[in-house]
Amino acid sequence: MADLVRVRRLSDQEGQQLLRITRRGTDSPIRLRRAMVVLASAGGNTVPAIARLVQADEGTIRQVIHRFNEMGMASLDPQWAGGRPRRISSDEEQIIVATANTRPEKLGRPFTRWSIRKLADHLGWHAARRVRVGRERLRQILHRHKITFQRTKTWKESTDPHRDAKLARIEEVAAQFPQRVFAFDEFGPLVIRPQAGAGWAPAGHPRRLPANYHKLHGVRQFHGCYSVSDDQLWGVVRHRKSAANALAALKSIRAARPDGAPIYVILDNLSAHKGPKIRTWAARNKVELCFTPTYASWANPIEAQFGPLRTFVIAGSNHPNRPTLAQKLHAYLRWRNANARHPDVLAAQRRERARIRSERQQRWGQTATRTRVAA
Repeated sequence: MADLVRVRRLSDQEGQQLLRITRRGTDSPIRLRRAMVVLASAGGNTVPAIARLVQADEGTIRQVIHRFNEMGMASLDPQWAGGRPRRISSDEEQIIVATANTRPEKLGRPFTRWSIRKLADHLGWHAARRVRVGRERLRQILHRHKITFQRTKTWKESTDPHRDAKLARIEEVAAQFPQRVFAFDEFGPLVIRPQAGAGWAPAGHPRRLPANYHKLHGVRQFHGCYSVSDDQLWGVVRHRKSAANALAALKSIRAARPDGAPIYVILDNLSAHKGPKIRTWAARNKVELCFTPTYASWANPIEAQFGPLRTFVIAGSNHPNRPTLAQKLHAYLRWRNANARHPDVLAAQRRERARIRSERQQRWGQTATRTRVAA
C-alpha cells in the first residue's frame, strides 16, 4: 500500500505564517488556497478531505503538498513564465540574493541596512566576486526572489520542551485511529461591525458597506468542534473563552461517539483547556487530550476549517447583531456538513474513475491493434 501524501512537519515560523494567512486573508486567492491545503495536511487531514475543503482536484492537492515539501513557503506563490532572456547568470543571482540577506556590517560596510544604490555599489566594486548590475535590474531580481524592504519584527519560537513528543503523538493518533480523532478550538473574536471582503460585482461598481466605527455589541468566541474522519464541523457562539465552555464542547465531542471507547481530542495549550475539572472529566470518560506544542497551534486540524468561516460568513458581512451572526454561522455549518462527501462515496467515485480509465485503455489498445493489422 502506497504511503499517504502528507506535508512534512512544519517549523514554528511556517506554522505561524500559514495561520496568519488563513485567518487574516491575503490579496492572492491562490496563496490563500495553497496555505489552507498545507495547513490542513499538517493537521492530519487526508487528500480527499482537503480536496473537499478547497473544492479542488485531488491531483492538484498532492502537487501542492509535494511542492511545499520541496520549496517551503515559496511554493504558495504562483510562478509566472516569460520575459526576455536573462543577462545575469544563476550563480550571479545567488550572489546578489546572499549579499542582500547579509547584514552590511558582516561584510565590512559601515551600514545597518542596504539601500539599492549601496548594494549595487558593493556588488560592483567591493564584493569578492564582482557583479555589475544596474539599480533597476537589481530591484527586479530582489523582487523575484521575494526580498522586500521590511520592518524588523520579533518571532515566537516554540519553547515547549516536549514539542517533538506532542507532534509525534498527534501524528500517531491521526494515523492509527482516524475514526476516533476530533479537534477543538475557539475562533474569534467575532465583532459586530461591517467587515471588508471580496466578491463578484460589475466592473467599477464594487459592493459597498456602511462605515461604522462604534462597537456596541462586544465580542464573542465561536467554540468549534471537528470530526476528522467524518469531516463534520459544529460549534456554538459563547461570550468568552472559559473552562466551563471548553468542557461543554468536549462533552459534545464525547456524545458524538457514545460507544464508550476511547477518543482523542486535539486542542491547544490554552489554560482554559487543561484545568483540573477538564482533566478529571477526560480521564473518567476515556478522552485523551492531545495538546499542541506552545506557539504551534497550526498542528490542530480544525485551524484549516476556520478559513472558509472567515471567507464566506465574516468577510463582506454587515450583521446587525449577535443573534444574526450566530444564525449565519450555523446556517453555513449546516450547508457545509450536508455537502461533505462520505469516505465511502469518495472510494466509489475513485473506483468508477479507475473503471472508466481501464475501458478507455482497452478501447485504445483494440484500435491500435486494428490499425497495425490494416497496415
